[in-house]
Amino acid sequence: MAEQPILSVRQLSKRFGSGKALVRAVDRVDLDIASGELVLIMGPSGSGKTTLLSMLGALLRPTEGKVAVAGREITDFAQAQLARLRAQQIGFVFQAFNLMEALSVEENVLLPAQLAPGGVKAARPRAAELLSRLGLTARAGALPHTLSGGEQQRVAIARALINRPPILLADEPTGNLDSHRGQEVMMILHDIARDEGCAVVMVTHDPRVEEIADRVLWLEDGALRDRRSDRHDWVQDPVCGMRVDAWTAMVKTLYQGQQHVFCSERCLQRFNEAPERYVHND
Repeated sequence: MAEQPILSVRQLSKRFGSGKALVRAVDRVDLDIASGELVLIMGPSGSGKTTLLSMLGALLRPTEGKVAVAGREITDFAQAQLARLRAQQIGFVFQAFNLMEALSVEENVLLPAQLAPGGVKAARPRAAELLSRLGLTARAGALPHTLSGGEQQRVAIARALINRPPILLADEPTGNLDSHRGQEVMMILHDIARDEGCAVVMVTHDPRVEEIADRVLWLEDGALRDRRSDRHDWVQDPVCGMRVDAWTAMVKTLYQGQQHVFCSERCLQRFNEAPERYVHND
């Protein structure tokens, strides 16, 4: 029997606005993530990646659909339940590090432990282990402003892992780092997935990460697909001649049993006014 996914979503959607201003940031996404798996979510700016990650991490309620963590459906959880879930089941790593400037490295790492069983005292051995593993033992008493960007991101990773969450969500974790430090952080996340059995879901624009991922998913116009197995399905708009991705296009119509894809509602309108002008039957 197949192992139950640690994170699962069904028909997950998030819409903003209404009428002509309606934006489908995420549109009917189905996704299963297994323990120990490193999954990348890539796509153009504004494609809904951060919105999707926020729903996976119980930071944003979906408009429709369901999210389950370890088989437990969380979509209708109260805010207090969601806060406990985030503290104990989900670790977050962000591009901006989000460290507390007045706290030392060790204190930053231990901060989430206040919300875990046993509190800070029980978490100190775990903090020491993480700082050692991430090469930060000598910096345990340092303040964030004295650290390099790579060191700050490693502190953020240690903080995300202090409560041993089964899920780690990372939003552009290499975005503020140079090439060398970015590669270092990517390999740390790769090793965490393998060594701790943690499911790592990473939103990124960085193509270097593709080689170490188990899966690369592409999100565009709110729709999600496996980038490695199914790339763009390019077709030509019959009206203006523009190249359009048939997989993600929102403007389509059937004419004489054949589907036609358009770049915009305007091209569809022109097509409907005189379809025989644009369809050539061989």
